[in-house]
This record gives sequence, structure tokens and C-alpha cells, in this order.
Amino acid sequence: MGTRVLDFAAIKLMDLLASRTGARVKDCVLSESEVLLIVEPGEAGKAVGRGGANVRQLERLTRRRIRIAEYSPDVVSFIKGLVQPLELRDAAVEGDTVVLMAADSETRGLLIGRNAHRLRALEAVVQRHFPIKEIKVR
Repeated sequence: MGTRVLDFAAIKLMDLLASRTGARVKDCVLSESEVLLIVEPGEAGKAVGRGGANVRQLERLTRRRIRIAEYSPDVVSFIKGLVQPLELRDAAVEGDTVVLMAADSETRGLLIGRNAHRLRALEAVVQRHFPIKEIKVR
């Protein structure tokens, strides 16, 4: 399992979401244009808010796109939550590798991204919580 290192900005965002919504936040992953907040199981609705109000408010404050994902102790369920709204036909753990079967070629392309950028970002997030080596898309 990877090490989770949170900088001051990530901790500040986690505290902001928790104080405004009452949701328990487990992790925060920052990128230039996006913030991924991972909340405890059952807390996603509280974090998103009625009609997405909490997310919109945080997007205005941070000037970044906000994504909320719910943590799951099962790696496959966790990944399915991270890639929503994309549909997976199937997903399986084979040793220390997770294999995702995309529903169609368009979904496969969206999962992988240009130069596998999205796939490596997904892999990095999952490795923060689970002892996996890589994610493959078929």
C-alpha cells in the first residue's frame, strides 16, 4: 500500500468539506485543475449536498473542478466509484494487478486517456489505499 502524504492545501480542503457538510473525509488528491475528495463509506450524499450544492460551492471557492468518491474496502468497488459515470463490463483482481474490462472502445479510451495519463492517475490514487502494482484495461 502506498504512502499517503498530505500537504497543507489538501488538509485545508479536507477540513473545509468536513466543516461545511459534516461528511468524514478520508483522503484528498490535488491536481492542477481538479480536486478528488475521498469520503468514508456512506458519506458521499452528505458531501455532494442536495442537487450538488456543496460541490458547486467548493468549486467556486477553489476555482477547481471537485470530484467526490466514496471509499470502499473492496478495491474493485473503490475503482468503480472512482471511474463513475463510466461503465465497466467487469473488473477483477489478478494477483497484484487489477484488470478492468471496459463496456466499449469509447469507454476504454476514456479510462486510459492520452498517453495513458488518466490510467496512471487512477493507478496512483488506488495505490494510496491498496497494495496493487498496476491497473490494466481490456
